[in-house]
Amino acid sequence: MLLETPCEMAVHAAERFRNIRKRKKITIKALSGKSGVPYSTIRRFESKGEISFLSLVKIVSAIGEDDQITGLFSDVVPASIEEVIRENRR
Repeated sequence: MLLETPCEMAVHAAERFRNIRKRKKITIKALSGKSGVPYSTIRRFESKGEISFLSLVKIVSAIGEDDQITGLFSDVVPASIEEVIRENRR
């Protein structure tokens, strides 16, 4: 995989989101009503990748893709045994 800038990652994530939304035949207007996120915010996200994290969680949940959010940071593998020991001390 090629390295991407944060901006490129956001735009590509927005494109993937838009594809899922369209596949599920959900309009932006309907998504806005279901999620409580303004129409303009969803449009900006889908075109520029710009959105607050809370609004992202709301729209992802509204299209039934909660696992995409809950899985974001769940499989972080410790980098060393020292890291495991440190985590167990907390």
